[in-house]
Amino acid sequence: MRGGTSTGLIIWDRIAPKPLELREELLRHLMGLPLQGSTSDTKQITGLGRGYPTSNKVFFAEMTTNAADQPQIVSTLAQLAGGKSQIDWSVNCGNMSAALPYWAIDQHFLPRQLNGKGEVEIFNTNTKTTMIGRVTLASDGFAFAQIPGVDGEFPGVDLFMTNPVGAKTGKALPTGSAADQFGKFTVSCVDVAVPMVIARASDFGKSGTEPVKDLRNDEAFFKALRTLWVEAGLKMGLKKRDGSPMTADELANSETVPKVCIVGPPVNGGNISTRYFTPQNGHDTMAVTGGCCLAAACLMPGTVAHEIARNLPSLGAAPTEIQVDIENPAGILSATIEGQQTNQETKISRAAYKRSAQILVRGYVPVYRASAALKQALAEIASGSTALNRKA
Repeated sequence: MRGGTSTGLIIWDRIAPKPLELREELLRHLMGLPLQGSTSDTKQITGLGRGYPTSNKVFFAEMTTNAADQPQIVSTLAQLAGGKSQIDWSVNCGNMSAALPYWAIDQHFLPRQLNGKGEVEIFNTNTKTTMIGRVTLASDGFAFAQIPGVDGEFPGVDLFMTNPVGAKTGKALPTGSAADQFGKFTVSCVDVAVPMVIARASDFGKSGTEPVKDLRNDEAFFKALRTLWVEAGLKMGLKKRDGSPMTADELANSETVPKVCIVGPPVNGGNISTRYFTPQNGHDTMAVTGGCCLAAACLMPGTVAHEIARNLPSLGAAPTEIQVDIENPAGILSATIEGQQTNQETKISRAAYKRSAQILVRGYVPVYRASAALKQALAEIASGSTALNRKA
């Protein structure tokens, strides 16, 4: 299947071997990875994987019910890498998660209309997090969507992150202010889905529409950007995994936090324009978590994003969904924010990003060179029941 800008396999968990070592061996066969160690050959010509991390993902998925006795998809992601036998079980993939509702519908685990809201809960075992997938029916099938990085329109999915505020700091505004001044730069430090530093492009003498490569190669610009994210990261109180504060040097060399973006007025029909950094590298599109954070900031009075965004309604006293269209190098990323404005406080309850998904192929994959243990496990599964064989 394709989910967002990633491709990979979705396997019904019930037909996969339970022992981890056999499950990992199966994945190496399916995706064309070395059975042990590593190799410089990353073509993966003996399997279904294709070199890039975005095409080396496998979800094991199962249907169950949640505490409210509502249908729930339980997903476990295996992240593989070209030429390596090692498999990472520590992460989730927001893009591939978009394929899960359609997998469940295609396999008749869920009806096409899902429920009254078209929503299904998705629990990820890797990160112990829950999101909501929402699909919408149109007159002739599923409502289609077009997303950056994918040519054409395909069945759409809104993926809602529940309780996204304070992902790393516990606060929507970690510094306690909607805007902070660092030298000549006015920025907003916002933590919704991911901690991010949002700066005016004009403060750098930029428009927010430049090619990302040009920005990354502009030494003066990037030096100023790094200085800014270090100062802002210190004020945000960002911490390492052990809970201790990150130092200025650690922030300067961080590959993950804080994310940084420069923003400018929209020029192509969206609500705001941005160029996004992760932070060491410029992003060719816009990361979905970063998009949700920026979209939320656009609806928070006093932030740089709110000041620059155009043609957006305001949140009211009652919970409301507002779509924010973010112009980025690949097009427009649409994020939906559910929130309300009460007593000068912006409350964000859910944040969603729009993805699209495809079923690329259904079928059987012969497994060659399987170990004796894997052969036995697969034989036992195959003989288990007629129902399992049919779903396999």
